[in-house]
Amino acid sequence: MSAFSEPAQRHAILPLLAAGFLLVATGAGAQETKSQLKGLQLSNDQPIQIQSDKLEIQQQSNTAQFTGNVKVVQGTTTLQAGNMVVHYSAQGGGSISSGDANIEKIDVSEKVFLQSGTQEATADTGTFNLVDEVFVLKGDKVVLSEGKNVFVGCQLTVLMRTGEAKLDACGGRVMIQLDPKSRKTTN
Repeated sequence: MSAFSEPAQRHAILPLLAAGFLLVATGAGAQETKSQLKGLQLSNDQPIQIQSDKLEIQQQSNTAQFTGNVKVVQGTTTLQAGNMVVHYSAQGGGSISSGDANIEKIDVSEKVFLQSGTQEATADTGTFNLVDEVFVLKGDKVVLSEGKNVFVGCQLTVLMRTGEAKLDACGGRVMIQLDPKSRKTTN
């Protein structure tokens, strides 16, 4: 499959976690956690490589379904899942097979794993809405980690324009484990 066009590349895969994030609970017994992911960026200058066991392009529904051992790599960001469905706009005559599709949304499922540099996230499912620039990872246990710092909830929502992130507990509690040695010190 050929690489996506420049506009589609810009939105095809997103670095989830950026260097130096710190999530702060919104109160004792907090059920959600909010933060800024300061380094969150959309990348449009690096090629995207997609691998899967099967690819099915459905022109009528403007989708491309990647099935089995899906792996997407762009720069230092890697996304892995069992399935990935790319929804694109038919406006302008673009298509996935010609490499000039305008991607609107990407759905991933079955053991979602996202890594950017030293940071990782795991979830059951994920949706990357590229029109609204919002992505959501969901699951019984959504885990974000950087080194020994670990954040656990059931839904992570990130506003890509601002980098604002929210981790929900969905009726339970958000769990945060911070390693004091990972704190940056200023001299």
